[in-house]
Amino acid sequence: MPVYNQEIYRKEKHWKEGEFDVYRNMQWTGPGCHEGCGCLFYVKDGKLDHIEGDPNDEFSRGRLCMRCLNMVDEAVNNPTRLGHPLKRAGERGENKWEQISWDEAYDMIEEHVRKAWETQGPEAIVALEGTGRNVVWQVPLLEYSAFKSPNYGCGFLSGDSCYLPRCSASVGVLGGPSVVDCGQYDARRYDSPEYEYPEVILQWGCNAIMTNADGFLGHWIIDCMRQGGTKLITVDPRITWMAAHSEYHIQVRPGTDAAVAMAMLHVMIEEDLVDHEFIDKWCFGYEDLVEAMKDATPEWAAEIAGVTAEEIVGAARMYATAKPAAFHWGLSTDMTPNGVGQAHAFMVMQAITGNVDVPGGNYLATGPFGVDALYGCGYDYFIDDELKKKRIGVEKYPLHKFGAAACLVGDELLLQIEAGEPYEIQVMYLAGTNPIVNMAAEAPRVYKAMMKVPFIVVADLWMTPTCTAMADLVLPIAMSCERDSYREWWTPSRAITKITQYEECKSDEEIIVDLSLRLNPDGVPWHDVESLLNWVLEKDNAPMNWTQLKDQMYAYDFKGYRRYETGKLRPDGQPGFNTMTGKLELRSTLLEAMGYHDLPFFEEPPESPVTRPDLFEEYPLVLTTGKRHWEFFHSEHRNMPTMREFRDQPEVEIHPADAEKLGIEDGDWVWIENQRGRCREVARVTPIIKEGVVCADHGWSFPEKEAAVPVLQGVFDVNINNLTTQGVVGETGYGAPYRCLLCKIYKCTPENSQVTPSDLVFGTKA
Repeated sequence: MPVYNQEIYRKEKHWKEGEFDVYRNMQWTGPGCHEGCGCLFYVKDGKLDHIEGDPNDEFSRGRLCMRCLNMVDEAVNNPTRLGHPLKRAGERGENKWEQISWDEAYDMIEEHVRKAWETQGPEAIVALEGTGRNVVWQVPLLEYSAFKSPNYGCGFLSGDSCYLPRCSASVGVLGGPSVVDCGQYDARRYDSPEYEYPEVILQWGCNAIMTNADGFLGHWIIDCMRQGGTKLITVDPRITWMAAHSEYHIQVRPGTDAAVAMAMLHVMIEEDLVDHEFIDKWCFGYEDLVEAMKDATPEWAAEIAGVTAEEIVGAARMYATAKPAAFHWGLSTDMTPNGVGQAHAFMVMQAITGNVDVPGGNYLATGPFGVDALYGCGYDYFIDDELKKKRIGVEKYPLHKFGAAACLVGDELLLQIEAGEPYEIQVMYLAGTNPIVNMAAEAPRVYKAMMKVPFIVVADLWMTPTCTAMADLVLPIAMSCERDSYREWWTPSRAITKITQYEECKSDEEIIVDLSLRLNPDGVPWHDVESLLNWVLEKDNAPMNWTQLKDQMYAYDFKGYRRYETGKLRPDGQPGFNTMTGKLELRSTLLEAMGYHDLPFFEEPPESPVTRPDLFEEYPLVLTTGKRHWEFFHSEHRNMPTMREFRDQPEVEIHPADAEKLGIEDGDWVWIENQRGRCREVARVTPIIKEGVVCADHGWSFPEKEAAVPVLQGVFDVNINNLTTQGVVGETGYGAPYRCLLCKIYKCTPENSQVTPSDLVFGTKA
């Protein structure tokens, strides 16, 4: 056995190291990402001095990305952080503020909330969050417990196009979300005698080592490659690092993924590369699937997607014959109106090859110990049946009502604000979301709509463009090392404990307690943050509460593999899956009951070379948006000098052949334009992007520029969401075309730049 340096590999939660107090804890934003990596926080005189990876952390095993390593001076100790509540002193957008106390801030919120209750009802109060991280359960619980409203949602993200299309479809098909198994569900990880490395991982629309999305650390795939010999297949219009290390890289036209997936299913069925024993015993609707995939030939899909039939056939054979094989999907699955049909195909692929809930295949993920600490936290406890009917958009889109999350429909919220019908939204609370910079399609339209809401509170770390443009009250929020909190997503259960304090910043958990005790004192079962966190676990009968968990930091709830054989996937304890039939539903009875496609299907994007040849003549490039970078997480980190040293401007990738036709050179500022609007970014001429496709950055603003309107950190001039669209969603209400639109590109000149997008939004020029 190796002898480790006990000073480096210490396991206690706190120790002295020279002049420092060292704390083992976790970092899960903000700012940051989706993870929850183990860190050693070095504190001197009550202030965070530096941070290191924790070698004993079972999740990340000492690895940290540049965002964590850079966070001490440029995030936690950044003097431009919000440190005190601020009340708007001028007009919206003037960036004039008055510092007030927390009691005064709460008085303002209470006044407007009670007025909304009296004049419209609690449903007139909306709470929105960004990507689910440190506020994934906190914002909904605040909405349900303090504001008593059912209307919680995701920052005007059209089609809820971030994990929710996949998750909601998976409820009907698999009985729950499916995640590639890299050993993360078992504390023993790769040392478990039950675990097998995947022979093949099929990555679809995901650059895992940059995104690290939804509690999945991308480097686990590299672990499998290095330690287990795992081979990769990648489907992506860009040549990423993982695509370059794949046996097959299928470079699809964005928005055509479902056709390729269906063709792979066709190959598996026609060549009998399926697990008949598993299908016969555990799957529903196989004969219907066979009939539906009969005409989905590789040749058909190849012509649609702009790839070769040979690639499709080879990738299908490689995945289907590998034992075990795993499937890793990315956000691109959701960012098309065909997202649910596409996700359905992906899940069926896992099912008919027998790779569901097996070691090294796809694990059916649940919250540890059955704890609901996601979007529905407290929904059933605080919201009665009559109020549930008032959740915006769910009557129109019933999958939102019965799916994986208790969210309103963001596209319908926008329409309601614009029309003021059936009632006007009176109060809006935003936390961890910067919609007009990042999430909101048709950003100028959303900006104008939000300006109609009488009272807006923004809880954030920084004075973002969203704060400046429309907030009436800004609340300063604590970062990870400054709060007591709990999270899962997906495993393990994790507790973090407060180490430092920055000025008057409060955690979201403190705000829940403070506001719920003001607004609903007789209706909440907590009295402080510790009792709140204990309630989150105790309400679902977890074997420990937060008070107990915080000492051990995390807890695993691994129940083994093939849980469908032992009744561990169903609440009634019977063998099978948690679906309507108790089987993996290749044909979904849930989707059928709602009147939707019950089998995988393909539809062209609403704006594509095929569906809109007239539009394609004027806008001859396929536009995909939102590529990830090492330095940034969505709209975060642009205010950090070190990150900006690595990437100083927004970029749009364009293939050399396309750039040559357009007279564009690498480094040119270019306009990206379609029928809805335009923005400018720097051209990055590169062969890694598929010819005929351009890939544009999102989430940009320039904190070094004037914050007030009409500049607003330059956000609208470089906002790719000037070109995206609201309300163009899939049949279920899920999925929107953030990654499959049309555009044209041309060089910026003084002549064509006289009137900017900002001028049009703010009316500064005709």
